[in-house]
Order: sequence, then C-alpha cells, then structure tokens
Amino acid sequence: MFRFGVDYYPEHWPEERWPEDARLMSEAGINVVRLAEFAWSFLEPQPGRFDFDWLDRAITVLHKQGIQVILGTPTASAPPWVMGMFPDSYKVNEHGHRLTYGNRCEFCPTHAGYRERGRMVTRAMADHYADHPAVIGWQIDNELNGRCYCPTCQTSFQNWLRGRYNTLDKLNAAWGTAFWSHVYTEWSQVPVPVQTGGVPNPGLDLDFRRFMSDTFACFQQEQVDLLRQICRKHFITHNFMGFGFDQINYYDLAKPLDFVSWDNYPRTGWHLAKEADPTYLALGHDATRGFKGKPFWVMEEQSGSGGWQTVGMTPRPGEMRLWTYQAIAHGADAIVYFRWRTARFGTEQYWHGVLYHHGQPGRRYDELKTIGSELKRAGEQFLGSENRNQVAMILSYDARWAFQGQANHADFSYSALFRSYYKALHARNIGIDVVSPDADLSRYRLVLVPALYILPEEVADRLRSFVQNGGLLIATARSGVKDEANAVVNRYLPGLLADVCGVEVDEYDVQPAEETIPLELSLPGREAQSAGARLWFDVLRTTTSQPIGIYQAEYFSGRPAVTLNQFGEGKAVYVGTLGDDALHDTVVDWALQSIDLHAPVNAPSGVEVAERWQGDQRLLFLLNHNNETVEVPLTQSYMDLLSGTGVDETVKMPPYGVSVLHNEE
Repeated sequence: MFRFGVDYYPEHWPEERWPEDARLMSEAGINVVRLAEFAWSFLEPQPGRFDFDWLDRAITVLHKQGIQVILGTPTASAPPWVMGMFPDSYKVNEHGHRLTYGNRCEFCPTHAGYRERGRMVTRAMADHYADHPAVIGWQIDNELNGRCYCPTCQTSFQNWLRGRYNTLDKLNAAWGTAFWSHVYTEWSQVPVPVQTGGVPNPGLDLDFRRFMSDTFACFQQEQVDLLRQICRKHFITHNFMGFGFDQINYYDLAKPLDFVSWDNYPRTGWHLAKEADPTYLALGHDATRGFKGKPFWVMEEQSGSGGWQTVGMTPRPGEMRLWTYQAIAHGADAIVYFRWRTARFGTEQYWHGVLYHHGQPGRRYDELKTIGSELKRAGEQFLGSENRNQVAMILSYDARWAFQGQANHADFSYSALFRSYYKALHARNIGIDVVSPDADLSRYRLVLVPALYILPEEVADRLRSFVQNGGLLIATARSGVKDEANAVVNRYLPGLLADVCGVEVDEYDVQPAEETIPLELSLPGREAQSAGARLWFDVLRTTTSQPIGIYQAEYFSGRPAVTLNQFGEGKAVYVGTLGDDALHDTVVDWALQSIDLHAPVNAPSGVEVAERWQGDQRLLFLLNHNNETVEVPLTQSYMDLLSGTGVDETVKMPPYGVSVLHNEE
C-alpha cells in the first residue's frame, strides 16, 4: 500500500473533534498519520507516571477509519519538569552561552540524565504499543540538529578523540599543534571551538564537527536499539532535513534506519520567493534517496503557507499535487503532509496545514482529496520502483565541515557550487544520484566531485579505478587539498587526483565576487565558446592532460583553467575555477554528449522529466513547474496513470500540471 498521510496533533484539539477529523481524512484517501512526536508532556505528565489513555482513544478513532499510525519518540521537546531535573542539560552555543527553556531541541545530546529520560519514555511507549494493530512504525525524535559546546560535551569530545587517536602524540602530529605552541600534554587540555577561543586549529575544528555528528547518531541509536528489541514488527525512521542541512553526516545517521524520511518545504516565511525552486527541491529528494540508496518517505510535505513569526506564500493551486509527484518521481514511497490542521496557539500558529485554523475543508483539502484518489488508483505501481541513474555527484560532509571552518573565499559556498553543477544536469533532465565518498561507483558513467576538499586515500583510489575502467570524472578546484586531519597535503594540488587529472596547480589566486575573468573553452568536437571564471583561479600546468579552457585576462592570461586527461579507459576533466553557470552548463553539456546520455523526453523549459522503473516497466514523470500551459512532444503512445487515459504525440500540461506515463507494450 502506498502510504498517504498527514501529521496530526489530537492533543491540540477537543476530543469531540477527533471523529470529524478522522472522517475527513478517510474521505481524502488518508491511510496513515504521524502522532505524538511533540507530546511528551501528555505522555509523561509527571516523572515516571505515563498516560497513554488519550493517545489510545485517538488511535482508536483513526483506526476505525482504516488509518494506520506512526509514533514519534518525543525527545525533541521536553516538558519543563524534565529540564528542571537537569539544569545543565541545556545546550551551550558557540558563543559559550547556555540556552534557556522556551523553544525546542534545547537539550545537550551528550547529557546522560536527559538521554536516560528519553530512553525511559521511549521504552514505555514501545512496551505499550508493540502489539497495537494500528501502529506500523516509529520516527525517532524530530529533525535532530544543533551543536553543543558545554563542559559535558568537552569531556565527551576528549574521550572521542582518545578513541580516534589513541595517543596525544598522534593527535598532536595530525593536527600540527606545533603551530603556535599548542601541543597538548593532557587530554583534558583539549578545548571545544567556542568563539571566545578565536579561530580554532582546523584539525580540532573538523574533528569537533565529526564528534557532534557521531553524538547525534549515538543518541538516535539508543532509541533504535530499544525499539528493535521491543517492537520487532515495526519500521524505524527519522525525518531528515535534506541537502540543505549540514550539521550531521546523514549517511551515518541513515545506517540503522529501515528507510530515511525528510521534511520538504518549498515555500516558507523565512525565504520568500515568487516561485519555488524545482531544482533545489529535486536535489533534496535525490540527496535523501542517496543517504541509504533506496526509496524514502516525505514525512512532512508542505500543504499550506509556512512560517513562525512571518507567513510564507500559500501553495498555488496545483502546487501541492506537483510537489507530491516530484517527490514520488525522485524516489518517495510515501507522502505525509504537515500538518492536518493549523494550530491556533503556540510558535507555529502561522505554519499552515491542510485545514485553516477554523478546521473546515477548503481548496487545499480538495487538492489533497484529488491526490488521494489518484494514489489509490496508481500508488501501487510507484511503490518500490527504482531510480536507475547513470550520473552521480559525491556529497562530502567532511568537505562541508572543513569549509565551515575555512571558507577559503569569503563568498564561497560548497553547497552553492554543488547546486550549480546539479542544476546544469537537472535542467537537462538527467537523473542524478547524490552519493557518499564511500559509494560504489561502478554503475555510473559520469561522476562529479565538486570541491572534494578532504580526500582520503581510499576515496582517491576509488575515483582512480572509476576513471581507469572507462568512467568520465569532473573534478573542480579545491579538490584533494586536505588529508583526513584537515592538514594541507605535501604535494602539488589536486593532490591525490593529480595523476588522474593529468594536471598540477602551479599557483592559485582569488578575486572579489563581483569580478569575472573571461575564459575561452575549446571542448573536443565543439566550436570555441566563452564563459566566466569567478572567485577562485587555479593556474594549471598540464602533465598528461590537454588544455580545454584558457584564462583570457589577469597575469595568468593564456594559462590553462580547464583540462581534459585520458586515464586508462576513461577521462577526467579538471575545472580549476569556481565558474559561472555558463561554464558549468557548457562543461556538463559536453560531458553528456561525450557519453551519449540524453533526457528521456525533449521537454520545454520548466518541465521536469524523471524516470522510475518497476522491473522492466518504465514510469515517466512529466512535471510542469511553469505557471502556464505547455505542450510536451512524445515519440510514442502512453497511458497516463493519473487520468487513466491514453496519450499520443503530445501532452498538454496546465500550470503546475503532472502526468505519469506508462508504456504498456
């Protein structure tokens, strides 16, 4: 069954309203709800006194309508009495200030007392609901986030370092603590990188970010272990925050989960934009699918205008449906909307749900109902289908964290560079897998590594083998710069990739963000083209490669900026600058042409095309992100799974329209 649901908070509403909510949900096709992830005060009103009666009654009401339940462990937001028991369990921020009560996620993830209370409430819930016929799974906590710099974390960090390095001699050597005479002689001397300490040693800074990521993984693992022991029939997930969140290594966090989920909000009050960015949404889905390399859930899909103190734009008619099928196209096996009804009180009064505050069905409910009827008819054909892509982009959390400590350029963003290359592929409707540096690359024909700043030897070996065996690699400036300890390598850049790329960085320079240096590109099989180089400029010396991009200004005018190297059976392109969109578009376009990889359909601008495969059967998704009607030409006949009608030659798509085509031959 394709799960189609909403996030529901019965504790926010009079009990006599619950049957009406359940009836409306059922009529809209809802078959699953998420409950209780912020209900700790109701589940455990006093220490050790658990109350599940209210939740039992709510689940019974829902179950009578055929609705299944996912329960959230409530540790993201503790009751006042929990925090009162442990005043030292509040996070300390990077400025050294301890947080106070009033929001959520204020807890220190290393605090033993808080973690014990979290295990207690999780165990009580698990014992009570292990055999409940309506409960099918669990969400651990909610959007784990936030680094802590408290004394408890400092001690835990020191213990983590002891486990990583074994001896202080090894730590001092790795971090290069000879600099500024920072040689540590006791583990207790190692600080956490609060801002009062100034700019930290890069090795310490990166290791602290790794430590905090590992700490959240450990926090999650404790609850996973309890649920695995007690609720053997239930799945376990956690709601991630997609590509944009960069504090936790999501590849690590995903490992113990049955599948990952994420929370997709195309429009919020914090980032007002006339149109939602379909490329960024696609990247969020592709990244989430890549965290386990399998289909995922959207646990919170936007259904109304989002915002806390300010209100975001309301989804336009058709956008809820468009966002739903975009998620499915990129690998979602379930869609759960946030939230059922907009809260009348609390911080999220203006984070709107399917229903407004008054609770009466309206336009968004009607759209939900339309989607529900379509998924009831076609959802089984989506479930478990695969995205079989031939292009991968490597997402490195070590690189992200190292750039957080040392941006290299005041206006450089690792995420923005990654998005620029992703956009070039997405605009051409090429399917993309976003994978970890440890991924098996043998299934891909093209791999992109934007600014792979931290480059372990085993990752370099994997990339080397990929190219030797016939793959095409695109690497950019600031790749291969550092070792795992965040120390600069003792060799010409791009370090361990220099032989693969057939190039050495003779020197490098930077320019202000507003400056663009012209390039002339001479890509094989193409006429010369112009593009722009920005921010960072590697001045290259070719060893075995050929120049295919030449700087046209500055003291390095006439020197190579982009190179192409034959290495074994494959090729490697090195882009020695953080270029403009024209550069990235041109390089990507040439790369796709050189491996003869094309979009499934020649669609007009603004129409996204994606594929999922159910065995040998292809599902072709057409998604119109334009606020106008467009026509998409086809080369064969299809059946539209959503409308149940045949399609020949052309699909006429209304604003924000969707078609899911299936070839029955």
